[in-house]
Amino acid sequence: MSFLRRKLDELKRPFAKGQKWEKYAPAINAFDTFLFVPNHTTHTGAHIRDAVDLKRTMVTVIIALMPALIYGIYNTGYQYYTQTGEAFTFLDAFIHGSWKIVPMIIVSYVVGLTIEFIFAVYRGHEVNEGYLVTGLLIPMIMPVDIPLWMVAISVAFAVLIAKEAFGGTGMNILNPALTARAFAFFAYPTYMSGNKVWVSEASTIDGVSGETILGTLAAGGNVNYSFFEMFQGSIPGSIAETSALFVVIGALILIATGVGSWRIMIGSVLGAAFVGFLFNLWGANALMSFSWVNHLVVGGFAFGVVFMATDPVSAAQTNKGKWVYGILVGVFCILIRVFNPAYPEGVMLAILLMNVFAPTIDHYVVQGNISKRKKRWANALKTT
Repeated sequence: MSFLRRKLDELKRPFAKGQKWEKYAPAINAFDTFLFVPNHTTHTGAHIRDAVDLKRTMVTVIIALMPALIYGIYNTGYQYYTQTGEAFTFLDAFIHGSWKIVPMIIVSYVVGLTIEFIFAVYRGHEVNEGYLVTGLLIPMIMPVDIPLWMVAISVAFAVLIAKEAFGGTGMNILNPALTARAFAFFAYPTYMSGNKVWVSEASTIDGVSGETILGTLAAGGNVNYSFFEMFQGSIPGSIAETSALFVVIGALILIATGVGSWRIMIGSVLGAAFVGFLFNLWGANALMSFSWVNHLVVGGFAFGVVFMATDPVSAAQTNKGKWVYGILVGVFCILIRVFNPAYPEGVMLAILLMNVFAPTIDHYVVQGNISKRKKRWANALKTT
């Protein structure tokens, strides 16, 4: 490692303060901090001594994403070979899935990081590691056959509008990955819905039956999958959202490391379960009659709650606020699924909606604490 350290130091000399390429120092420093611990510390303001920085937090999230991503790659191949009727092995399915998904990840990182580097150089600040997660999340929540140029435009929109327009990492009010999907959904609806977008190369397969479970229910159809199949994720859907099992593994990693908020996760589950149970009692249509337990394991609910709703930037920050925020995410997710047949998924819009209201929730929680503190002081003064 010392050899690599020396080479990086030599490479950085022309970018040092007062040197010819000083303006472009943020770009070269990004490679340094990606490989090594940053060699600078805070000097003013309140701060604590800790080995955990933004880079390590983002890497932890990426590790938590790996189980769902790996299974999503396999499931992409599995769905393709199941539709074609060809015999296949695990390796065949994984190779086919990799061939479709890896280019999407590459495009996401290249486009997103290019924009991040340009803004870092223009504004004169260091490149933040936040996009390490966003760049992986965006392809994971897209249909497998969406054209790469649409992925690129969606990424550019999300980074420019949902992130850099607000000042960059830590300043955005909307989750950038969900913003990318929302943009793709409304800009290219035929590539984001229907029964052919969820199965690789479905346009070349006659009689494809690759509609999602929620889409089938919204159309008044019947679901022929067992709970285990839905929980495991061997069903059509976005690349890495289908398996609640592997999402739960990622959730345990985030909770164990303190990166993800368990309050938001549990609150979302409670909110969705409660509303789903009430609709089960009503049972006016197929989505209302769909078991509240099944609502928790199909679509992007589990993935969105674990990896999107818990975004520390766009979610609520106070402990009480996290409970309120999470419960409302779950409530609105089921409400949108049931009452919006044009978009039965729901979790994306629910999280984006609560992203907007998260500061308001925190405001009232803080004001409530201030009011309680004032009352305690008033009562204490009366007794003295």
